[in-house]
Amino acid sequence: MTTPSVSPDPERTDLLAALAEARAALTASVRGLSDEQAGRTPTVSALCLGGLVKHVTAMEEGWLDFAVEGPSAMSFALPDGVTWEDFMAGTAREYPKWAIDREKEFRMLPGETVTGILQAYEQVAARSEKIILAAPDLSASHPLPEAPWNEPGGEWSVRRVLTHVISETSQHAGHADILREALDGRTAT
Repeated sequence: MTTPSVSPDPERTDLLAALAEARAALTASVRGLSDEQAGRTPTVSALCLGGLVKHVTAMEEGWLDFAVEGPSAMSFALPDGVTWEDFMAGTAREYPKWAIDREKEFRMLPGETVTGILQAYEQVAARSEKIILAAPDLSASHPLPEAPWNEPGGEWSVRRVLTHVISETSQHAGHADILREALDGRTAT
């Protein structure tokens, strides 16, 4: 993809503004927290604020990779002899690396900091904006990778990817607001 030589069209401007707003709501949830606080799980779930930001970072990066590269950017291959039924039931004898990595997205691991997590998110956000601005056509689409949660034979356009990232980011910003309130009584929004 190349960088456009003209100003972005109103649709891209609006979509990127919506994504920036959702990102700001999410990142506000960790503002003023220590690394230890961002790693706490203040509700009965295993979610922590630092982990939510990490997850959204990985989600956005993965979907924008898909927008550029297609389904090869999101492989959900299972180890030999493991079925989706075993995997979904939690009874698989072995788990794929992508599933193990995804689980780690939701936690702050030793040595991770709020500053580092936010820097990684800013880098992904900057890359995403370049990709969206350079995309020749937001209607260009790729087949979805094979996985039980994807519609068989489905395709997503760059536009659909971007609306999905906006939706996911907004949803997780809401989760983050609840976690922040449970931590110290403050809300991010």
